[in-house]
Amino acid sequence: PAAAMTGVLTKSLLLGVVTLALLHTGWAERCEFVEITDEWTYNYAATFSAPAPADFSGLVVDLYFNRPVDSIDFYQGTAEKVDDHHFILRDDSLSGTAGLIVECKFQAHFPEAQAVVTAATINGVPICEGGWTTVPPLQDPCDPTGMKPYDYAQVLCMGILFYEAERSGHLPADQRITWRYDSALDDGSDVGHDLTGGYYDAGDHVKFGFPMAYSASLIGWGLIDFADGYEAAGQVEYGRAAVKWATDYFLKAYTAHWEFYGQVGRGDLDHSYWGRPENMTMERPSMKIDEAAPGSELAGETAAALAIASIVFKEADPAYSSKILGVASELYEFADAKRQNYHISIPDAAAYYQSFSGYYDELLWAALWLYRATDDATYLDRARGHYAEIPTSPNNRLVQFSWDDKRAGAFSLGTLLDPEFTEYATGIQGFFDWVKHEAPYTPAGLVYLDTWGPNRHAANVAFLMFWNAKQGLDVEENRSWGQGQINYILGDTGRSFVVGYGVNPPKRPHHRSSSCPSMPGSCHDGWAEKQEGPNPQTLYGALVGGPSEDDTYTDDRIDYIHNEVACDYNAAFVGALAALVEIN
Repeated sequence: PAAAMTGVLTKSLLLGVVTLALLHTGWAERCEFVEITDEWTYNYAATFSAPAPADFSGLVVDLYFNRPVDSIDFYQGTAEKVDDHHFILRDDSLSGTAGLIVECKFQAHFPEAQAVVTAATINGVPICEGGWTTVPPLQDPCDPTGMKPYDYAQVLCMGILFYEAERSGHLPADQRITWRYDSALDDGSDVGHDLTGGYYDAGDHVKFGFPMAYSASLIGWGLIDFADGYEAAGQVEYGRAAVKWATDYFLKAYTAHWEFYGQVGRGDLDHSYWGRPENMTMERPSMKIDEAAPGSELAGETAAALAIASIVFKEADPAYSSKILGVASELYEFADAKRQNYHISIPDAAAYYQSFSGYYDELLWAALWLYRATDDATYLDRARGHYAEIPTSPNNRLVQFSWDDKRAGAFSLGTLLDPEFTEYATGIQGFFDWVKHEAPYTPAGLVYLDTWGPNRHAANVAFLMFWNAKQGLDVEENRSWGQGQINYILGDTGRSFVVGYGVNPPKRPHHRSSSCPSMPGSCHDGWAEKQEGPNPQTLYGALVGGPSEDDTYTDDRIDYIHNEVACDYNAAFVGALAALVEIN
């Protein structure tokens, strides 16, 4: 007997749309288990009929189409639109044994050319042989160069490549991470704006604007001041693309004068979901700062990122450079005129990216970068004023350079742009002296500035050491210190902490999408715990959090303290690698 399933379209879940482009998958012939029984303009009726691959209690049939489909009518269960190419038919009341013929009658409605089913699964098991050509495992597109003692140029390439895995929105034709697809194409629809694009933050899928802006700032800084390293490694265009993916999003997020959307997605909802961003269906609220609810850290850091990017693109794209510089200036004025901690206006950020250092460092940082981008000396005067506002209490001691605390970066930049203001030189020299002589270290030599992500903190300071050495500060000593930290990360202890590179690299980073098999394979809540082997997708170039203070490390997918990856982890790291390419 056949099991007939019918029903109506009950949900249209437009969050997390995925376009399965020809770049990523091979659309083969139509699924042999689907027969079109009647057709008319932009519509057809069809029957899916196939043997159940296993005993079942409740039936879920996933249908994948080669072209966009608007909707499906299905008259006895429910139909769910995951995206234009993927629909799910459900009937929880059905049960049966392996081999039972499952028959589903449906009508498909498409906007233009006829869409046919090219792949299908029954309860997660692919049943159309040849109907879906999955992407072969991605091979590292970053060729080795032979550089010693570590291939800094190859790792620089891989470190920039990582950002393609973190992309949200509609992916470009030249996307190199082929197991990622379009996602979150409805971001901003809740507030009537297009907030697609930008980067997912880490192993999750929230778009946190504050650390995203920091990441764009640091990638851009490396492109400016270690340009020869980027050029020698052949990564200038890829580095620019990484910056522009963020700055294009920031332009969208600046929706009106002094109105900026600083977060899309809610942390608790997002973190309760383990799966691909392409399959997300949870609510993704959009959160903003404006004149009534300002946020100085967020506006200031985004202003810095855009000012830096304006320098990056000044010759390559003068019109774009001028456009983003104008927005940078407006956001800085907003940050300075309407002072308030941004997590007060975007409360959801407080549990994840609250700025404990306050906003004076972002104001200083942004003013200095705006001076460098414009040569307007009033920014130098305002920077000195911001410096004077930074609290000097013992509780505010400078102990790291990070997405939160920009002081060490600003002091460094200040020595170049305003050398007469000697407080900048005193500040960075004091920080370096503390790092070298008082900060804690692991037995094998990694500076240990935080339990959470110590590798990124070491890389952040290494970047500053290389930068200051290039300006003539303790050249050999600072270069040696920086190289020692990067070499620790790349393998000096007998293992690499960069996914896909070197000896015994991490294979199970805390990263949802790379932990999932190639589509249409199943990936769902509980997957991370049940999948014992390496992540199916190699997340090339991702820097994991790092070891415990005694140098021990376990490659554990669930350990988000030591094994998560994030956009900010790689941001200064790639700049430090570009510096080492120059030195070598």
